[in-house]
Amino acid sequence: MERIIDIVLPAIPETLVMVLASTIIALLIGLPLGIVLTNTRQGGLNESAKVYSILDGIINVLRSFPFVILMIVVFPLSRLIVGKSYGTAAMIIPLSLSAAPFVARLMEGYFIQVDQGIIEAAKSMGSSNKEIIFKVLIPEAMPMLVSGITMTLINVIGYSAMAGVMGGGGLGDVANRYGYQRNEPLILWSAVIVIIILVQIVQFIGNKIAENIDKR
Repeated sequence: MERIIDIVLPAIPETLVMVLASTIIALLIGLPLGIVLTNTRQGGLNESAKVYSILDGIINVLRSFPFVILMIVVFPLSRLIVGKSYGTAAMIIPLSLSAAPFVARLMEGYFIQVDQGIIEAAKSMGSSNKEIIFKVLIPEAMPMLVSGITMTLINVIGYSAMAGVMGGGGLGDVANRYGYQRNEPLILWSAVIVIIILVQIVQFIGNKIAENIDKR
């Protein structure tokens, strides 16, 4: 048990850093993209078929990349930004780029579910597009956005395990290095159990926050 604690415990902060940093960056990229997609699609506030089709195509291409291949493709960018293509910091780059299009598509889906009657009412009262986005669209979609952030965190936790196998550290690295390569099943299952616990904690907190802010 002592050996399991000594090996698995230090890997938890590495996984958390990868997951939280990647999710924040993905949200900073994906949320604005989701807003632009919503507003430029047919019937949007700033309808533009050209802008929408370009962004839609880029997001579809990025979402089609298997994560392992994306990591390999992005390794030069990681090396350019953090000075190396391995380690926790380096893996934040491919994790973020993998999650960002997923976030953008989620956000677009949530925003288009907002009752158009509320948006039309805001228009009729003279609200600008910016006011509609920040005072109507985002607040109305907030419970769904929280659910989307929760889903993103859970997906990134899964991706972080793959990143660990590719030299990113964290629980995935522990499961691979000790559990698989050194044939220590107790350490492998300990890492798996910790990942499952992290997912359950994220899901529980996300559900509670979404329930608390849902005024419907």
